[in-house]
Amino acid sequence: MARKKHKKLPPAPDEYQGADIQYPNFSFDIYHRDDKSRARLGRLNTPHGTVETPNFIVCGTKASVKALNPMQVKEAGADFILANTYHLMIQPGADTVQKLGGLHKMMNWKGPMLTDSGGFQIYSMGDGTDADEIKGRNYNSKRGRSLTKITEEGAAFRSYKDGSKLFLSPESAMEIQRKLGPDFVVQLDECTAMHVSEQYTEDSMHMSHRWGDRSLEAFNKSHDGTQAIYGVVQGGVFQNLREQSAAFTATRPFFGTAIGGTFGGNFDQFFEIVSWCMPHIAQDRPVHLLGIGTFKDIFECVRLGIDTFDCVSPTRIARHGWALMKGAPGERLNLRNAKYAHDQDPIWPELGIPCSSQFSKGYIHHLFKANESLGGQLLAQHNIAVMAHLMREIRKAIKENTLDELQKEWVIE
Repeated sequence: MARKKHKKLPPAPDEYQGADIQYPNFSFDIYHRDDKSRARLGRLNTPHGTVETPNFIVCGTKASVKALNPMQVKEAGADFILANTYHLMIQPGADTVQKLGGLHKMMNWKGPMLTDSGGFQIYSMGDGTDADEIKGRNYNSKRGRSLTKITEEGAAFRSYKDGSKLFLSPESAMEIQRKLGPDFVVQLDECTAMHVSEQYTEDSMHMSHRWGDRSLEAFNKSHDGTQAIYGVVQGGVFQNLREQSAAFTATRPFFGTAIGGTFGGNFDQFFEIVSWCMPHIAQDRPVHLLGIGTFKDIFECVRLGIDTFDCVSPTRIARHGWALMKGAPGERLNLRNAKYAHDQDPIWPELGIPCSSQFSKGYIHHLFKANESLGGQLLAQHNIAVMAHLMREIRKAIKENTLDELQKEWVIE
């Protein structure tokens, strides 16, 4: 695995050398700002509808939200879906998705969509230790690495499906995402883990900046007003690099800014890293936080000015019997626990959808004990509904200047 050092190359130029890019079918309108923080209310306008922000983007990694069809996702109150470039380029392939009409038609999803660049999966999913370190978890995987080499040109890796050799460059990442057809695409970047040196992180950051310029150039060559592109802030756990990278994205004609990469080993470190970025990004652009989404994370990062979040957690924990719950210890209930075996109460009737109001905790407990897939389906929709309800309440609280009080209702320290 060739992730020891980069070939020394100069940083991307301070002045943008490419053409300006306009986004005629997109806009981001900020219409209210919190008096006590950077929190703000906005409207993200896209060819597939308008999304109120702050908002949560549901993960449909392989063009499918786990256990749910798009109508159920919509019924849960979700506005926005994310799909993954890395997985979709492997199966079924970008050409197939395009032939099936693009992600919206293929999935029968009417709302906005975003695809990430695939960088996180290429650089870290192939090695569980890196992926978990980036997320601040302690986990050792016995899986082999899928990434074989990183160069200035791009990343060479092997398909997890059949072991075939693949290559992803900034140009091909844009081509693939163009064929997938989401509203929002993301530049290719390198995602570095927490254990690498500051010098490696700096070299990687500069390479991601050069890749950002190449992504913009490739994007603009086929730009037809149906998509908009996000730049990515990297820089690892180093304040000076985070500030440099955030400022760099502001000099380029990205539509939006995504904050990614290493977020440290605990909440305080994570919060500090995000806070370093926010004063230096383009303040009039939508800001997305990649792969983060607990209640506490969302409250604190909304205060920093984050507009959208995505995380696989709501549907992932649903498959293990966990129901998200406002004010619950750890933010969730374990319905596999024996204490729920005879509980006749539904999970959360006020959410107003059948999965949360018409099935008892005791029945869902039984479904998991019997290994019936309906249990995971009910909790997947419930958990998405909880995230949608959380974001609606957060937007209302920002408008009414009651965000602190609302957080005490949702998060038990």
